[in-house]
Amino acid sequence: MGQITVETCEIEGLKVITPKVFGDARGYFMETYNYNDYKAAGIDQEFVQDNQSASKKGVLRGLHFQKEFPQDKLVRVIKGEVYDVAVDLRPGSETFGKWYGVLLSEENKKQFFIPKNFAHGFLVLSDYAEFCYKCTDFYHPGDEGGILWKDETLNIAWPIPEGMELTLSEKDEKWGSFEAYAKELGRG
Repeated sequence: MGQITVETCEIEGLKVITPKVFGDARGYFMETYNYNDYKAAGIDQEFVQDNQSASKKGVLRGLHFQKEFPQDKLVRVIKGEVYDVAVDLRPGSETFGKWYGVLLSEENKKQFFIPKNFAHGFLVLSDYAEFCYKCTDFYHPGDEGGILWKDETLNIAWPIPEGMELTLSEKDEKWGSFEAYAKELGRG
C-alpha cells in the first residue's frame, strides 16, 4: 500500500500520479496499477480496456472524446516523452473549457488520470514514444467526438519547438471548434 503519490490539479477530477520506483544496479521495479492504492486516492474505477500506441516525434493526437459512452482514462508513457492535455467538457463544471497539460515520460514515470467528459490529446516530443492507457468503457467508433487541437478559444500552450513539423491524422485536422461544441451543449 502507499506506492503512489497523487497531485490534484487546478481542474477538479484531474490527477497526476507518481509511482514509487525501486531501483538498484539491476534496473527498477514499480507497480503501474494497484486498485487499493488508486481507490485510496479517490480513483475507484473499473478499467475494462488497455490501449497502447506508438508515435514518432511531432505526432499530435487529439483532442478526442466519446460522446454517449465517455471514458475515464489513466494514461502513461513507457518509452519517450509526450505533452499530455485534458480539456474539461463537463457541462455543469465551473472549469468548463479549461485545459491542463502535463509532461509524461519514461523517465518521470508519471501517470495522468482523466475523468469522463474531458477531451484528451498529446504531442510527442521525443524521437519516438509509446503511450499506454486504461479506459473504463470500450471504444465505440460511431461515438467519437473531437475538438480542433489549435482551437483559439482553448488556446492550449502546446510546447512545439521551433522547426518541429507536426503530423496529424486527417480527422484531427478537421475537428470543429470548442465554441461550436459549447453551443451544442447550450453553453455557448
